[in-house]
Amino acid sequence: MTIVAALVAGVIATPGVAHAQQVTNPVHVQLGLREAIAALPVADEVREGYERTKFKHWIDADRDGCNTRAEVLIAEAITAPEISGRCGLTGGDWHSYYDNVRIDRAGALDIDHMVPLAEAWDSGAFDWTPPQRQDYANDLDEPRALVAVTAKTNRSKADQDPATWLPPAPDALCTYLADWVTVKTRWGLSVDDTERDTLTLRAQDCPDATIDTNVAY
Repeated sequence: MTIVAALVAGVIATPGVAHAQQVTNPVHVQLGLREAIAALPVADEVREGYERTKFKHWIDADRDGCNTRAEVLIAEAITAPEISGRCGLTGGDWHSYYDNVRIDRAGALDIDHMVPLAEAWDSGAFDWTPPQRQDYANDLDEPRALVAVTAKTNRSKADQDPATWLPPAPDALCTYLADWVTVKTRWGLSVDDTERDTLTLRAQDCPDATIDTNVAY
């Protein structure tokens, strides 16, 4: 195990531990997909107490007039939309990788939390502070955390983990697994036994992609 991997194992070994503030010099994680899956802490899920409102989302963190949803749409656009007024978006087009669909209307897209808010709660966020949950719900620092996809696929996924839902596009599987593991690693979130087994099994059919991220707290 590399030095970085050893540090990461220590950082993410205990899910749900609240920290006072986001770290100034975050631990950088760089692991192969299969090694990263093995490093994720395993714990039973805890749904008790979950409410979506406990994750304040779609804020305008930099006060430029564009909230988190709009920032993701702008960042992920294949053809950039025109931005007017209070961050109104006109034109542009996007690729929904979950179902391999091209979309040319921002209003037809949902912004998916790669690891859904309810799943994050189950996996450790129940023990976070409100500011941590807000940071998670609006994470623009990790490009894999939020993704613009068709409303149909986002609502089909809902709050499911990879044990019960995977993207319908065949070519999306390996990217999705890497994105999921990246977010769980970044935020020190646990996996349950079934989720871990599914990730381990499915990853055998994928290239050993590099999980490259900074630990959030």
